[in-house]
Amino acid sequence: MRLRPPGERDLPLFVRWFNDPEVRYWLSMSEGPELTLESEREWYEEMRGDPAQVIWCIETEEGQPIGNLGLHAIDEAQGRATLDISICEKGQWGRGYGTDAIRQVLRYAFAELGLRRVGLHVDEDNLRGIRCYEKCGFVREGLLRAHRLRRGQPVDAVAMAVLREEWKDA
Repeated sequence: MRLRPPGERDLPLFVRWFNDPEVRYWLSMSEGPELTLESEREWYEEMRGDPAQVIWCIETEEGQPIGNLGLHAIDEAQGRATLDISICEKGQWGRGYGTDAIRQVLRYAFAELGLRRVGLHVDEDNLRGIRCYEKCGFVREGLLRAHRLRRGQPVDAVAMAVLREEWKDA
């Protein structure tokens, strides 16, 4: 598995991925409108100019893009950021790519950026995601009741974070 910056050539793939109901199910964007190539281009241009976020495309060793992840709301003064990840090629779910990608990004966040904390929110019923985050050193910090809507229904989210001094570069 390797990480690379997303390129304009990836945008049609992102549109396909993020309009797939099974992929969207676990994402905060699940209640949003379907994406278009134009909306993804706008996001891409905005993201490229924003120093408070870094996005990567996740690829298999063979070069097949399978998802993406990013650090958002990077606040170097406070030493924190928020992580999100999506393995969007459903045939690649459960194969450890998310764990490997998160470990690489945490290494970057703590060793390169010098952050002290990386946090995230995950749906309480996303057991596969929670197991992955715990393997990477994230600790449950609390429950956010009715945090978001999924298919019109409120969903609780688990707040999790990993601190630099607790993190083990595995």
